[in-house]
Amino acid sequence: MDHHLTHEELAELIKTRAGITIAADAIEHPDATFDEFGVDSLGLLGIVGELENRYGTQITPGAEMSKTPQQFLDAVNSSVKTGA
Repeated sequence: MDHHLTHEELAELIKTRAGITIAADAIEHPDATFDEFGVDSLGLLGIVGELENRYGTQITPGAEMSKTPQQFLDAVNSSVKTGA
């Protein structure tokens, strides 16, 4: 699998799975945290489930506990790349 989850895709997933609208450029900021956007681990868990179904591979355990969008993207993209 060579797909790379982007900030734009993550912003759309947050909107559809967690019900929170966030601009992609806001989550690209290196200091951005999920707390400041109101995204909790339950919302991220829904996104993890969606991605596991989409990619047919398990996402790194604990990805839903990521504190920042970049940490989450790194965990997801690493999982998808390695087929974790």
